[in-house]
Order: sequence, then structure tokens, then C-alpha cells
Amino acid sequence: MTILDMGLSLLVLLPVWMLSALVLHQIQRFMHFVCSLMHSLLQVSYTSWFLDAFNYAIATNMDVLNLSIGGPDYLDLPFVEKIWEITANNIIMVSAIGNDGPLYGTLNNPADQSDVIGVGGIDYSDHIASFSSRGMSTWELPHGYGRVKPDVVAYGRDIMGSKISSGCKSLSGTSVASPVVAGVVCLLVSVIPEPDRKNLLNPASMKQALVEGAAKLAGPNMYEQGAGRVDLLESYEILKSYKPRASIFPSLLDYSDCPYAWPFCRQPLYAGAMPVIFNASILNGMGVIGYVESPPIWHPFEEVGNLLSIHFTYSEIIWPWTGYLAIHLQIKEEGAQFSGNIEGNVTLRVSSPPAQGEKRPRVSTCVLQLKLKVVPTPPRAKRILWDQFHNIKYPPGYIPRDSLDVRNDILDWHGDHLHTNFHIMFNMLRDSGYYVETLGSPLTCFDARHYGTLLLVDLEEEYFPEEIEKLRDDVINTGLGLAVFAEWYNVDTMVKMRFFDDNTRSWWTPVTGGANNPALNDLLAPFGIAFGDKILSGDFSLFGEENRYASGTDIVRFPRGGYVHSFPFSDSSESGATQNVLLTSSTTKADSPILGLTVMGEGRIAVYGDSNCLDSSHMVTNCFTLLRKMLDFTSENVRDPVLFSKSNKQVAPLYEDDNQLPSRRTDVNFSSYSAVVGKDLICRTDSRFEIWGTKGYILQVRGRNRRLPGYPVIDLGNGLNSTFDASNIRRRKVTLRNKDDSLGNRYLGLFYGDEPDAPMLVGSHWLIPAVVAATGILLLSFWRIRQKRRRRRKGSSSSGRLTNL
Repeated sequence: MTILDMGLSLLVLLPVWMLSALVLHQIQRFMHFVCSLMHSLLQVSYTSWFLDAFNYAIATNMDVLNLSIGGPDYLDLPFVEKIWEITANNIIMVSAIGNDGPLYGTLNNPADQSDVIGVGGIDYSDHIASFSSRGMSTWELPHGYGRVKPDVVAYGRDIMGSKISSGCKSLSGTSVASPVVAGVVCLLVSVIPEPDRKNLLNPASMKQALVEGAAKLAGPNMYEQGAGRVDLLESYEILKSYKPRASIFPSLLDYSDCPYAWPFCRQPLYAGAMPVIFNASILNGMGVIGYVESPPIWHPFEEVGNLLSIHFTYSEIIWPWTGYLAIHLQIKEEGAQFSGNIEGNVTLRVSSPPAQGEKRPRVSTCVLQLKLKVVPTPPRAKRILWDQFHNIKYPPGYIPRDSLDVRNDILDWHGDHLHTNFHIMFNMLRDSGYYVETLGSPLTCFDARHYGTLLLVDLEEEYFPEEIEKLRDDVINTGLGLAVFAEWYNVDTMVKMRFFDDNTRSWWTPVTGGANNPALNDLLAPFGIAFGDKILSGDFSLFGEENRYASGTDIVRFPRGGYVHSFPFSDSSESGATQNVLLTSSTTKADSPILGLTVMGEGRIAVYGDSNCLDSSHMVTNCFTLLRKMLDFTSENVRDPVLFSKSNKQVAPLYEDDNQLPSRRTDVNFSSYSAVVGKDLICRTDSRFEIWGTKGYILQVRGRNRRLPGYPVIDLGNGLNSTFDASNIRRRKVTLRNKDDSLGNRYLGLFYGDEPDAPMLVGSHWLIPAVVAATGILLLSFWRIRQKRRRRRKGSSSSGRLTNL
């Protein structure tokens, strides 16, 4: 048996191996170790170096490979594809999950790949080590949902290992936990008689033995511990009687198992909600390639299980060794008032080609057990919709961090999801009685009548014109609340943040700021609201709490009659912030508007210029109290006296000329990173089942007669365009607009020409119908007058003819 260990962890692996060998007495062959130090003296590593080492592992027919390194770039295709080649050659790879904990969404590649055994760290008290990276995987965002990682955890804090010279030393990190598991894997390999090893053991079967034999820890959730602490003896018992088969990991989703099943156990299902997606891995121990023979089947245990509408997306071809099964869960309309549990199994049939000496294909049926909790549909005011679609993360582009005060983490790579770096906020909203759903498709793909507030936080994406038009109507006429948390955006600062990447041998420059304020300004232009390009930092007090404003922006447009709060902050954009020096002595402090609240037709809007106070990645102080007050206003029109003080009411509108608003970068090909620019508008599999493959609830087709769960019938016109054939959808692509084409010009007269109050925007919505109606009345009047004249002439002519007779 041969092991290749990459990293500095061989010193840990050796004593662990020797200790384990003394316990099981299973070492029968000479162990050949190759230790490759994959870093230069400057701690720089290159993809090409790893590719050379991986080729060596394949050429020498390695059995087990430990990788105590990793990084966030899961789109480094040469590296990722070589990992697939490694495992396809039946090399079992074990890899450290990363040391970026306790932050969520910080998995390192290749440990986040399903064909790799990803290892997290624990201490001797079986607590998750603070440094151990947490899941979920972020490959699948924004349209899907991440997979469970790490796979298992092992001791990784204060582990004693040998020094290179002599004696022992204490080491900590997932780079230490990973070789511990690699040692366990080698012992398990030695359990199987050598003639049977290649037939029975492979990356999938070894992972099955580890996750099925692991001991689940009390306290951590599945995205912290995976299957639990690795258990050598339990995995040994599984392998002793192992027969090649396929399985699903995790094999159970139990809404009653909290906190392990977080976040699913934190929010029950209900009718009318966006689909809840659970993404599991298919492990195929029967062969490197497998096939899903037929669509998965839902088997409810009781009749009530038919209230569940379930769709599947999955890997039809499983390679190498693993695939995915995503289940999309909705409660049917007839379950709008149901409260209780739904249980059942999902089965999936997998086949693989026959092994050497076999004549028939190998076939196995996988089972995923579901135990779901369902509640009646909550009231509209308690339902919040989180916009995931308009978040862009690293990779593939250089998306910079939101707080420029943070020097050691230059990239925004944690997913910006409710269940990654916004998980603390999610828990707070649930504790406050809100139900929070996720939208991974454009804003045309949700029905605004069912939500109290649309929550837009730290958004980097552009917007389709249909989205802008629909959101305007949703707020003004449908009463949707809108809460926006922006970020810094300054082109000069972005230019100075560029750096030369030694690995790709190219210059990297941010494709946007902390948020895409030019795009946000287009979205908010119909409401007379815009953000500026200042980079503001400082402390202030609100609701008796001290708050930190960390690299936020200012509000430069806001309608008259709204309420605006300003505070004195330093503007680091004036001093020319750079990658290394972000604040200098030349910064100045001035009152800057950062918080605004206003009524807009039937809806209400609240905007704030910083999102770091909601993001657990680099949070200094949280602004959860402010968020709750904003949602109270946008969802239920509850007005906090501090926020709605008369002294903060705008007598005159805030206004800045278009040429003073933030402009888009012209030297960046944004379409390379965007799901909007140059793309088609389409609702994907994260939206309601009935609009998959359509443009959604756009204004022209948004009406429907069908009653939605828990809500009265509202006839908005023709029925929903529910075709599922995306090729039949009229295509409309988006191109970036220049500053001179700003949407603000369209509404300039409405908000700033005569300085009307914001509610007057409602009147403009009916301007065209009113003109058409007045024109129709005039035409009808002219027609009636003409008809009367014709009748008079006709009467005179008839009398003359009769007289002549």
C-alpha cells in the first residue's frame, strides 16, 4: 500500500498510524511514504505543481492520498478535473476542509468535492474546533442549494506529532485532522484481503464506511460536523461485510432533529412558499460510473403525505463514483391549513456496468428518508423574501470584500446566503416570528401578493428591465415592502485594489464594489432613491445601541416626505483608498445620510447604506434591532418613534445630478460574471413549480384566476403563462446602460421638477389610462353630435319626399 501526503502533516500521520496499527495488528505490507512539500519559502503554491504531484500519484498507483491544503477556487478547472482523474483511478483522496471557521460557507477545494473525503476538526471534548470551516458548499448557488460538508470530523486541536529533528510538538488545524482520517483509511484498506481490495474498495465505498460508521455529535449541525466523528471500529465492522452498493448521504432529513438538521428544522414547510431544496450526494460503491435508471419516486407513509409536491433534479450519469440528488419540496394548496408531520421515503435506482468476471450490471436502490414538519400558511406580513439571485461571489470574478477595514480576506467568497454568512441573521428573524424564503431566480419569479417585504442585501448583479418594471408595480400597487442594504461602490478605489496574481499570471481587478450601486440605483429610480460613491466608516448610536458603519455608502437621492437619518462619518474615498492603505490622516468627517424610510403608494421602502452589520463574516456590531424596526415598517406599517421623528422628515427631496451618481466600469467585461447581462430571463428550478421555465409573473401575464393557499381570489386578468418550454419564451437580453441613460431621468419630473410628495407617483401610474379614457369620451361625444345631425338631415329629406308623393 502506498500513501502520498501533501502538506506538513506527515509528522502527525506517522504516530497516528503506528498507534492504530498496534491496536488492530492489520499492517501486513511495507508502507512507502512520499512527502511532498507543496509550498515555496514565500508560502506560494501553483496549480501546475499539484498537477505534477497528482500525475506521479496516478503513475505509481497510489492507494491513498492526503491533501492538507486547499483554497476557495472551485472553478480552477485544471485542478478540479485532475482531482476527478485521481479518484477515477481508484485513489482514495482525503482532504482538509479548511481553517476559515467559525464562518459558514468557507469550505476549501478539493475537500468540498463529493468524490473527496472532506475532514473537519474537533477538540478532545468533541466540540467543533473554532477554526474548522463550515458548510454548505457554494458551487450550486444561486439557483440550487449546497451539499453537506464536511463528510466527517476528527481530532485536530493540540495533536502531538514528531518534530523533524527530534521530540514532539503540538499542532492544530484541519490539516492535522485530515491525516488522522487518512491513517484510519489506510487501516481500513488493510482490513480487506489484498485480492479483493480493488473490487471492494474505492472512494465511494470508503466514504460509505466512514459516514455510516461515524458517531453523530450532540450540538453541531450537519454543516459543521457532517456525519460526525470518525469511528474506526464501526467503519471496520461495516467493511467486514461490505457488498458493492449505492447509497445517499445524508440518508435522512428529519425536521424534528434540531440542531443537527439546521436550517431545515428551524422553519417548517407551508403552502404557497418557495420550494425548499435539500441537496444530497449519491455514493456509488458499485463502480466509477453509474446511471440513474429512472426518476426518483416519493413513497409517503400515510395519506397526508400526498399534500407534499416533490420534484427532483439529479445526476443522470454518476461519475466519478458520486453524483447529486436535489429534492424540491412544496406543500400543495389544499394543505394551506394543515398542521402536522409528513413522513416517507424517496427511492432511487442506480446501475453500474458489471465488474470483471461478472455478466450482469450491478444494480442498487438508494433510500432517502424524509420526516417533515408542516404548518398553516403564515400571514403575508410575516413572510420575508430574500433575493439570492442578484448576489455574485468569488469565484469566478474578483468580487471584493464588503468591509475595507479587513485586510486578510480580500475576496467575497462565503456565498452571501441566508444559511452561510447570513445564518445569524436568519436565526434572529426566525426567533422574531418571521418566515424567510429564498429566491434564486429573477424578481419576476415571485408573486408579491404573498410577501410582506422583499429583502435586498449586498447585491452585485444587474437587473432585467422586466424586473425593474415589476418591482415598481409590486411596491406601488401590490403593497410589497422593500428593505435594501447597500454597500460601498467607488471606481477609483476599485482600480487601486487590483493586484497581480502569480498563479494565473494576470492582473486582477474588482468587477464591482461591495455592492453594484449603479444597478441598485436603476432598480430604485422609479422611487426617487439613489446611493452615492462615498466610502463611509465610523461609530454612531441608534436605539441606545452603539453601531459600527463599516465601509458603507451614502444616500444621495430620496423623495420629499420621507424620513432620513444622517451621521458624521469619515469618507475614505476622498483619501484614495488602496489595497494596503485604506484610511489616512486626510479623511474628513461630515454628516452623511445613510438611512431612509418612505411610503410609496401602497408599499413602504426602507434603505440603509451598509450590510456588514448583518453579515457574520466580518461583523463588528450587528444591526438586528434596526433590521427588525425596518421590517416592522415595511411589512406592517409599524412606525418606531425614533425612526419617524419629525426632525428627520424631508421637507425637500435629496437630489444629486445624474453625472454625480456612481458609474459603471467600462474596462470590465461584466457579462463574464453576470447571470443577467447578455442572458435570458427565465425562472429556474428554485422558483414555484408552476412557473419553471417561464418568465414568471411579469406584468403582461401575471394575472391568474386560481386561488392561492390562504389568500382570497384576486383576478388580475388573463391566466399565467405556464408553458414549460423555454424555447417558446420571447427572449430579451440585457445590456449595461451608461450613466447618461440612467433610469432616474424618466422620473426626474415626478420627484424633483415640481417637488411633489412621493405618493404622487401613484397618480403617474394612471396617467396614460386617464388620457386614453378622456380621449375616448371626447371621440364618443363627437360621434353622438354627428349622429344627431345625420338624423336631423334624414328627417328633413324624408318629409320632402312624402310631400312630393
